[in-house]
Amino acid sequence: MKGLAAVVGVVFLSPILLAGAGMVLVSSADAVQSNSFSSCLSDIDSDKVAEQVTKILDGASGKDVHVEGLDLPAEQVPNAATIVAAGLSLDVPKKGQIIALATAMQESRLRNLGSGDRDSLGLFQQRPSQGWGSAQQIRDPTYASEQFYKHLLKVDGWQQMTVTQAAQAVQKSGLPDAYAQWESLATALQSAIVKTFPGADEADGKDTNQGEQPSTSTAGCAPGQDGSGFGRIPEGSVPKGYLIPKDADPKARKAIEWSMHQLGTLYQWGGSCTNAHGPDPMGRCDCSSLMQQAYAHAGITLTRTTYTQVGEGKAVSPAHLKPGDLIFSRGSAARPEHVGMYMGEGLVIEAPRTTKPVRITPIKDWDILAARRVL
Repeated sequence: MKGLAAVVGVVFLSPILLAGAGMVLVSSADAVQSNSFSSCLSDIDSDKVAEQVTKILDGASGKDVHVEGLDLPAEQVPNAATIVAAGLSLDVPKKGQIIALATAMQESRLRNLGSGDRDSLGLFQQRPSQGWGSAQQIRDPTYASEQFYKHLLKVDGWQQMTVTQAAQAVQKSGLPDAYAQWESLATALQSAIVKTFPGADEADGKDTNQGEQPSTSTAGCAPGQDGSGFGRIPEGSVPKGYLIPKDADPKARKAIEWSMHQLGTLYQWGGSCTNAHGPDPMGRCDCSSLMQQAYAHAGITLTRTTYTQVGEGKAVSPAHLKPGDLIFSRGSAARPEHVGMYMGEGLVIEAPRTTKPVRITPIKDWDILAARRVL
């Protein structure tokens, strides 16, 4: 890896150092604009990204280059390359590089900002007052990238976390769910950039995340809609205008309809969900019994707990959910602690927790660890 680091320094870092004081610095207004939410980027054409990224790294001006999700590719792609280069030189696995790229996309849109919230600076909006280094150091993309990785590697279990969870553990952002929307683009960028480093493909292939569950979080990046269009949804009610999608599987439709009849009934841990409206609390629903009984009324047998339901049916991408799919959160992908049912239109029905009723929530509020299709 030392040889690789030396090559990286010559190929990508020298132009940055030569630029010296010419590194891009933008105004406070630009910084604020840069941190606004963008639309969901879940279906990235990786081959197209690779083609355009290669053009930029080969010296193209950027005028005729388009990378989905990047508005200034001539500036953003070299910064992304610096982040990947720093990760390779520190032997950070592929997932760590993707986390770093997604973080920089959210914090700065891969721009080396000279200002931001309070004293935040640079690609990752790191703050001198929080011990990230001096202002001059943080404005050096290589230094900023290395500091991000060093903090990430200190997070216990980061490789088992979703991109959102790992990024938030480092950044402690006021928008903790925002990083996930950049995961697809970050993955495509990392894959395209790493191929431009001599020998990096082999090094990158020796990832240390064997046995790790792939990140599937879609918080902030839900299929079709994220549910936010319905506004605030009163607990126990059906959002105005919601209808079960016409193309929903008939059995999924039955499961959704049955579960909606339980809206407003109080959660009961260990409850069987066999008489949620009755006087016996143990007849009420917890999260997994709601799923079990909803599908039982559709003729589908499910096991009883989230720990076993996460193995039911087949795995599906949270970016391609269909009505009736089970989505899991809290805990880990292998052992999630909560389950809900996707209803279409960016909505999920769930029995959330003690003192709360069965309710419908927008999928944007979910940090999805796994999704299963049981039909």
